[in-house]
Amino acid sequence: MTAPPVASIVIIGGGTAGWMAAAAAARFLNDGRRTITLVESDAIGTVGVGEATIPPIREFNHRLGIDERDFVRETGATIKLGIEFVNWGQIGDRYLHPFGELGHDFQGVAFHQYWLKHRIGALEEYWIAAQAARRDRFAHPVADPRTPLGGMAYAYHFDAGLYAAFLRRRAEAGGVARVEGKIASVERDLATGHVAAVVLDDGRRVPGDFFIDCSGFRSLLLGDALGVGYHDWSHWLPCDRAIAVPCERVDPLTPLTRATAHEFGWQWRIPLQHRTGNGIVYASAFASEERARETLLANLDAPATAEPRGLSFTAGVREQQWVGNVVALGLSAGFVEPLESTSIHVIQTGISKLMWLFPDRSMGAAGRNEYNRLMHEAYEYVRDFIVLHYKATQRRDTALWRHVGEMTVPDSLAAKLELWRERGRIRRYDHDLFGVPSWVAVLIGQGIMPQGYDPLVDSMDDTRVTAAMRQIAATYADVAGKLPGHADQIAAMLR
Repeated sequence: MTAPPVASIVIIGGGTAGWMAAAAAARFLNDGRRTITLVESDAIGTVGVGEATIPPIREFNHRLGIDERDFVRETGATIKLGIEFVNWGQIGDRYLHPFGELGHDFQGVAFHQYWLKHRIGALEEYWIAAQAARRDRFAHPVADPRTPLGGMAYAYHFDAGLYAAFLRRRAEAGGVARVEGKIASVERDLATGHVAAVVLDDGRRVPGDFFIDCSGFRSLLLGDALGVGYHDWSHWLPCDRAIAVPCERVDPLTPLTRATAHEFGWQWRIPLQHRTGNGIVYASAFASEERARETLLANLDAPATAEPRGLSFTAGVREQQWVGNVVALGLSAGFVEPLESTSIHVIQTGISKLMWLFPDRSMGAAGRNEYNRLMHEAYEYVRDFIVLHYKATQRRDTALWRHVGEMTVPDSLAAKLELWRERGRIRRYDHDLFGVPSWVAVLIGQGIMPQGYDPLVDSMDDTRVTAAMRQIAATYADVAGKLPGHADQIAAMLR
């Protein structure tokens, strides 16, 4: 016999994670048989620094039925074609991690293998997204893979607070009830150990069958109430502080996030319609808060429009993201610094897996175990990619860069690096978020060149291959130069 369905879902915490979960629940779970409630307190602020995304966010918005023009208008969004890294390999270096396809594979062999042999031009010349980004231009991808725009991919920069408010309106219109209040205690069922209700500081009780913990770093339900431990990854990712500050909008409106490495961390720059988001991520073992703040403010492109806000964190992940009748999303589940704009994506991934494995009131172990396995892998894939940026540096000018350049990396990343150094091959797992072009962009961008290349490359005629490579680069440059300006495309969407 099957158990009865979950009749009540309670989401703890708002912000980006809470309202993403609420909007998805309203869209996919509100079938008239259950209630969906979100509990949050206006007295508790949100982190609100996750303003840059990666291309899968478009699929999330699409599945929620969000029109792109509405989204751009309501969230102050701009287009993102990739990330520019400054001073990461060596001081003075600049490279792009563009989205989308890298060149064209020949005879089933990845394009970068041919580039490794022939070294014609800069690698970014073979990304249409990079060519467009360097010119501050953009056009939507087309479905025809034979055209350069068939290989285009993009994401967004947006105001995380406006995005949460936008999703809140959609969620409430879809039947989600918001309860204002601060949680004072958590009630648990004596027989099962499951969370039975949360009690607010004014005595109100909010019961539920299933709880989604979006309470931030505190992890009120999964961490505090259920006592789920935390895997600390700070020995690989020593940055443990961040300071965020907005400044005035700067033109031209660039379709790129920028990550600039400093002596003790790195600084982000995210261009929005109405302002520029900035922040610095740093290791408190190597710099004081005052020094980090001074560095951040000294490197803004325009005057700050608010006081800087700081936060502390420990890179890592909960030992489990789903225990009993509680699943954690966002900061409650884990945190890896936003160097590759993955924070919102991991929330999206958790929601997608939860929709697939959503339980009945028996809270069956099989679905829960599969969720925990998939999410732990997702966090580890992101961790390895972020650790790569630090390990691949050639800098040894400060204590932080000496530490990360010489540290031992996770075995999974070490195996990838060993395979790459031999013949430029990338080991990619089934659910790995970042594809071969992304790994290639960072490895080559930071000067980690393999000793050789795939021998299958030698089976192709060199004259034909080099002619094709030059044609690809020339075509991409020509097409990119004729695209509309990024700011013009945003203005067109707003109209």
